[in-house]
Amino acid sequence: MNDIFSLKGRKALVTGGSRGIGAAVVELFARSGAEVALCHYHDEANADALVARLGGEGLTIHAMHCDVASEAEVAEMAAWAEQRLGHVDILVNCAGIGGDKSFTEITVADWDRMIGVHLRGTFLVTHAFFGKMIERSYGRVINFASQLAYKGAPGLAHYCAAKAGIVGFTRALSYEGAPHGVMVNGIAPGPVETELLRGLSEEWRAMKKAQLPIGRFGTVDEIAPTVLMLASEAGAFYVGQTLSPNGGDVMV
Repeated sequence: MNDIFSLKGRKALVTGGSRGIGAAVVELFARSGAEVALCHYHDEANADALVARLGGEGLTIHAMHCDVASEAEVAEMAAWAEQRLGHVDILVNCAGIGGDKSFTEITVADWDRMIGVHLRGTFLVTHAFFGKMIERSYGRVINFASQLAYKGAPGLAHYCAAKAGIVGFTRALSYEGAPHGVMVNGIAPGPVETELLRGLSEEWRAMKKAQLPIGRFGTVDEIAPTVLMLASEAGAFYVGQTLSPNGGDVMV
């Protein structure tokens, strides 16, 4: 029964994998038997440290810079990942940015960048690998949304819109993937102690923590196991779902 969570022999790509939740996913995947490639955005120090630490334990990790909002950079990254891994069985779209602003203060550039990294990035990276997963009749695509896709939040209209788009994208694409053995699902975490959350204002953090039944923010190690489940054979019957480890912030 324990082997149902194994990723032995699988090849995985994690975007935004140099820190935060993405780094926790990379480490858990590697310890579960996968060969893992990650991409990051101008975060070489953290990426190199993660590769060196896990590599020192005999685990195989590859890292490359990529702006997931850039079609050209995603194409280059996809070619690199396939060259390093041979193919990609498991794709985790975890790259993201934050920043709270009232709606009247959000500029077009703010909006475009938020949608670009989260929603456009999820589309571009998935598009680069999905067809080949279909051809191999196997794949796992796991997209990171947020519990704020469901409930919204003041100061985060652009972020909530991007994450809600990812939920819809996940549901729609699952219909195309499942008949071919490609399961598309999502994760909608609650607030987690990462640089992204710490970048929000103290007022926002205090307000958010007061809303949580559990009374605290989550940790990256409390999110990564849900991703592992969806990536492994334990998640074979999940189709178009967006699971929410969120401390009770949204109950569905």
